[in-house]
Amino acid sequence: MRGFKQFLLRGNVIDLAVAVVIGAAFGAVVSSFVKDLLTPLVAAIFGKPDFSNLYFTVNNSRFSYGNFVNTLIAFLLIGAAVYYFVVLPVNALAARSRREAPAVPETQKCPECLSDIPVQARRCAFCATALLPVSQRKTGT
Repeated sequence: MRGFKQFLLRGNVIDLAVAVVIGAAFGAVVSSFVKDLLTPLVAAIFGKPDFSNLYFTVNNSRFSYGNFVNTLIAFLLIGAAVYYFVVLPVNALAARSRREAPAVPETQKCPECLSDIPVQARRCAFCATALLPVSQRKTGT
């Protein structure tokens, strides 16, 4: 029993269990959104909310393609809902949190001759102008 208890209390097993429960709940929310909001919208646009009665017959064999059409539309609507309402916002949020700090410049312009010189330089290598100590200089120049 000790090994089973250690297995259950490992982080990845608990994380997986939480992911499955959250995924099932989220699947129910998305399915409800598609069934209650998006499917009626499709019905309002195309005039037919249910395609399950559509079929054709070949040599007395009935091919019910309507249910497949319903399932395909539901899949496409669920995929679109997940993409536009989950994936895009999460990607935008992740990109916003990953923004890098602005790079610290390695060179600056000499105030006298406008040559590029290292930030740490105390004197310009081109015109020999004495520069202020780094702590007293304005940033962004």
